[in-house]
Amino acid sequence: MNYKIKSRIWIEADNNVFLGEGRVRLLKAIDANGSLSKAAKSLEMSYKKAWTLLDAVNKSATKPVVITSVGGKNGGGAKLTPYGKSLIIAFDTINKGCWKYLDKHLDKINSI
Repeated sequence: MNYKIKSRIWIEADNNVFLGEGRVRLLKAIDANGSLSKAAKSLEMSYKKAWTLLDAVNKSATKPVVITSVGGKNGGGAKLTPYGKSLIIAFDTINKGCWKYLDKHLDKINSI
């Protein structure tokens, strides 16, 4: 039998979720699509849910994570700040490190 560990991590600020896998996926989608509505659509998420998640991230952050511009003739947009991009990198690094640690220790059980 080969066992697997299932785990999810998130980072909290004042007992509220700041970053987790879903929020980081949303930030990556905003970066790739240049707008919150396109990012939400690409993730098959409602605009309202995406806006709520993004608002929670921005409110918990020490600096702006995403800068938005209001729609108009050319449409609005959303762009990650350098701080927002660094948060993605930091979260991914933490997450990968966590999985490596868990996999390493799971090998002890799988080898019994």
